[in-house]
Amino acid sequence: MTALIETDEHKALRSAVAALGKRYGRAYLTKVIADGGHPDELWSEAAKLGYLGVNLPEAYGGGGGGMAELSIVLEELGAAGCPLLMMVVSPAICGTVIARFGTDAQKQQWLPALADGTRTMAFGITEPDAGSNSHRITTTARRDGDTWVLTGRKVFISGVDIADATLVVGRMEDARTGRLKPCLFIVPRDAEGFERRQIDMELQGAEKQFELTLDDVRLPADALVGDEDAGLLQLFAGLNPERVMTAAFAIGMGRYALSKAVEYARERTVWKAPIGAHQAIAHPLAQAHIELELARLMMQKAAFLYDSGDDTAAGEAANMAKYAAGEACVKAVDQAVHTLGGNGLTREFGLASLITASRVSRIAPVSREMILNYVSHQTLGLPKSY
Repeated sequence: MTALIETDEHKALRSAVAALGKRYGRAYLTKVIADGGHPDELWSEAAKLGYLGVNLPEAYGGGGGGMAELSIVLEELGAAGCPLLMMVVSPAICGTVIARFGTDAQKQQWLPALADGTRTMAFGITEPDAGSNSHRITTTARRDGDTWVLTGRKVFISGVDIADATLVVGRMEDARTGRLKPCLFIVPRDAEGFERRQIDMELQGAEKQFELTLDDVRLPADALVGDEDAGLLQLFAGLNPERVMTAAFAIGMGRYALSKAVEYARERTVWKAPIGAHQAIAHPLAQAHIELELARLMMQKAAFLYDSGDDTAAGEAANMAKYAAGEACVKAVDQAVHTLGGNGLTREFGLASLITASRVSRIAPVSREMILNYVSHQTLGLPKSY
C-alpha cells in the first residue's frame, strides 16, 4: 500500500532541500545559463549535503534511500527555480543501473563518486533514426578477443561535455537466437573514436545537448554493465527512474511558475481589488495546483513501487506519472504567463523561458503519445497499434 502521507524523514528532507534551493533560486540558474556555465556550486553543495546520492547504497557512500527520496530533491530544487537536470541522468539512471547490475569493481569505481558529485555520467539511448522505438537502435557491440567494439550514433544526449563517461545503450547478437538484444556499456569521455557535436537548441539550459558518434570505439571486457542475457530488464531498471525523475522535474517547474503567478495575483490591482480576487484568474490557478498535486501522487506511487522492487507495476505508474506531470507543468506555466500578461514575457519575471522548457516534459524522455500507446495496450488490453 502506498503511503499517501509523507514520513517525517521525507518532510524533513523536503524542507532542507527547499531551503537550499531558496539560497540559489532562479536568478542563480539564469546567470549560469547566460554565462554559458554549469551550476557547479549548487551541484557541489547538494552533493556535500548528501542529496545527490540519497538513492544510492550506503555501502558506497549513498544515503541508502530510493527514488522516493531522490525525486523529492529534484522537485524541491525545481520549485525553487533551480532544478539540476543531470540528477535525472547521473544518480537516477546510471547510478541505479550500476548499483543493481554492476560488478563490484564498477560499483567501487563509480558509485561513491556519483554520490559525492565528484564524477557524473551521461546516458546515451536516443538515436537519429530510432526515435521512441528502442527496438530500432542500430548502435552495435561486437566482441573482438578480450574487448568490445561499439559503432553507432546517438542524439539529444544531455551533459556529455561535463560527464566523465556515458552509459551507452547498444545491441549485441544473441549467440543462441542470432537476434539483437540490448546491452549497456560505460564509455569514458576520452575513449578513442568517441566524438560529440553540440546541437544548436532554441531551448536555453545549463545542460547542453549533443550528438554522439561511436566509430569503432574499443572497450575492455569490464565495460559491459550487467548480464548479457538480461539486457531489457537492466535497461528498464534505468528508464523507470528516468520517468519518475522527469515527473519530479516537471512538477517542480510547475510549482515554481504557479508560485510566481499566485504572488503576482495577490498584489496586482487593476480596478478595486487584486486580480486574484476574480474567478477568471483564481480558478485556473487553483486548477493548475490541483493537477500538479495529482501528478505528484502518481509520482510518489511510482517511486514507492520501484523502491519496493515491483518493476512491472512501477513501469506502468512511472509512465502515468510522467504523462500527468508533463501535462500539469505545461498548463501551470501557460496559466502563470497568462496571469502576468505582458509581464509574463519579460526577463524581469523569468517565466517566458519556461514556456519552452515545460514542453520538454511532454516530449522527453518518451512522448505523451507513446505513453498513451503503452497504457492503451498494456493497461487496457487494447490491440497494439505500433
